[in-house]
Amino acid sequence: MTDKTDAVIVAGARTAIGTAFKGTLRDTSAMELAEVVVSAVQKRSGLDVSQVDDIILAESNYGGGDIARHAAVVLGMPQVPGQALNRHCAGGLTAIGNAAGQIISGAERAIIAGGVQSLSTSPVQTWRTPGTVDQFAEKWMPPTHPNTAEAPNMDMSITVGWNTAKEVDLTREEMDAWAVRSHQRAVAAIDAGTFDAEIVPVQALQADGSREEFAVDEHPRRDSSLEKLSGLKVLHPEIDGFSITAGNASGMNDAAAAVMVVGSDLAAQQGLPVLATVKAWAATAIDPALTGLAVLDVIPKVLDRAGISVADVALWEINEAFAAVPVAACKKLGIDESLVNVSGSGCSLGHPVAASGARMVISVMNELGRRGGGYAVAAMCAGGGQAGAVVLEVPDSRT
Repeated sequence: MTDKTDAVIVAGARTAIGTAFKGTLRDTSAMELAEVVVSAVQKRSGLDVSQVDDIILAESNYGGGDIARHAAVVLGMPQVPGQALNRHCAGGLTAIGNAAGQIISGAERAIIAGGVQSLSTSPVQTWRTPGTVDQFAEKWMPPTHPNTAEAPNMDMSITVGWNTAKEVDLTREEMDAWAVRSHQRAVAAIDAGTFDAEIVPVQALQADGSREEFAVDEHPRRDSSLEKLSGLKVLHPEIDGFSITAGNASGMNDAAAAVMVVGSDLAAQQGLPVLATVKAWAATAIDPALTGLAVLDVIPKVLDRAGISVADVALWEINEAFAAVPVAACKKLGIDESLVNVSGSGCSLGHPVAASGARMVISVMNELGRRGGGYAVAAMCAGGGQAGAVVLEVPDSRT
């Protein structure tokens, strides 16, 4: 054990985000995506392989296993154990929080933490058909909560999108406008090279066996407009007043993202540049039917733990699993929407489930450093009524 230290981030990397099933990463496995970012983070950190104590990677809907351990072995780090974590959408944030806790406790000195998601290659599990002995014909996904009419465990458009919109009295126009702005901000960020430094290229396997370098987020739509979104059909026309569409929801995506979390003492000893200090992290949960509203609980909790208020936060990332979530958070918590998702989020960049939290941390950390530093918050709801959040204190990277 060592004396108490702060948990700081000294490196981060992510892949570009692919559109699942039809995008550039459709034939690239989660294991390969993990190897790319873990290797990049280790090299960018300046730490030797022998100094890495653990790898914590969130993974969701990937059928079990331990992708973090897989990456460690492939990358020549057999001494690093590797840990799989699942908190669905909030898994990447939880991985970073867990890493910070181990660092602060003195149990470890350097941990790679993040998440990986390949919806394109996730195995399809089957469930024995009720009433039969050996017929496994029904597709099945391990649920986060019991399936009910008000909280279907396979339809987030209801538990995250629609139920949030009803509870906070959001209009479709509000959600569509947020989604369009998300695309506009993401496209502007891509064109400005905002993400260039954080993205590590992937040599993505193609159907013909060749490899294609993939280094630019491909999900944002340059032609997105209110007119186009207003013309989309709602996802559940049988539900009176339903306002959730594919346009004001996130995409299905593939990506990986991770950061190197170390003790501030180690960073000082080795002259490592501190990109952010992890000041606080939290998780909460509410009734699964109200999943989208879980951010309204986790944000106050994590701010209280950090000893700050909404007014102290310079930049926010509130995941757009559905546009209803950040719109509701801004309305109910008094958050300035101009400071939220300034380079796009789930509706535009996409939502590679287990990787999104780490992607959000990397993006907001880098952007706030360019703006002069301060406090940043990354928060998101997660399947089954859960939510996660992290508070960062970011130094001015301009000096």
